Amino acid sequence: MDVLSALKSLLRTISIQDVLDIGIVAFLIYHLIKIIRESRAGQLVKGIIIILCGYFLACWFNFRMLGMILSNFFQFSVFGLLIVFQPELRRVLEQIGRSKIFRYWPLANISGAEEAYSKTCKKVVNITADSVVSLSEERMGALIVFERKTKLGEVINTGTIIKAAPSVPMICNVFYTKAPLHDGALIIKEGLLYAGGCILPLTKSSHISRDLGTRHRAAMGMSENSDAVVVVVSEETGRISIAVNGILKSYVDMEMFRVELEEILIDRPESIGYPGVLSPFGRRRKSD
Repeated sequence: MDVLSALKSLLRTISIQDVLDIGIVAFLIYHLIKIIRESRAGQLVKGIIIILCGYFLACWFNFRMLGMILSNFFQFSVFGLLIVFQPELRRVLEQIGRSKIFRYWPLANISGAEEAYSKTCKKVVNITADSVVSLSEERMGALIVFERKTKLGEVINTGTIIKAAPSVPMICNVFYTKAPLHDGALIIKEGLLYAGGCILPLTKSSHISRDLGTRHRAAMGMSENSDAVVVVVSEETGRISIAVNGILKSYVDMEMFRVELEEILIDRPESIGYPGVLSPFGRRRKSD
């Protein structure tokens, strides 16, 4: 009875602000754990926990020398953590910047620009689909990146600027095995074949299949570090895949590939298993 009365008195003191506060903190902790589990930070966190346990044990058994060393370590660990977790922190900040909070940003809700983007997107998707079919039949590998909200200036600087109108012959020529740009990625930006021969970051995931080659690892790495949509054509098997948010999906039906690529770029990813992807305009179409 004492416990119940104490619980009742505690519940009376809880306000709506307290509930919201707890909910927000729980939400942040959940996503922090999720990010840590999906990256190399998980192993680093385990190491930090072990060091913390060592510090408490040193204090418990009065090990002065060990306690002093670990205490000094934690005083400067904040700067060390910023350096060690720099890729993860950058990824988190980019995800916050691409969040749905900004879908109602006034400059993003321009219907004319959205309609123009939709038309350009459909045109580029049709050209890309026809190109990858030809590349797949000829067993020529390809890596095509669609820039979206995250700017890919650093990646573009690693390649050669093209700024050409998209066409099937142009894309096929870029990935022709004796062409100088065929080993890198082709960046499509603002409806143009913007740059070729670009170097992409490889995925650091330990769960990727060993059967996947460098192109697929680069596609997943690019989609993990940005909101870009990456199309891959396997040189060995001719298999065509799309990478979004670190998820790689392969296609046999080319019509399905064409439709789903268009849906992803125009922002209807949930229907095809790519959650959390936003269009460059940051909002969904009314038909959704």
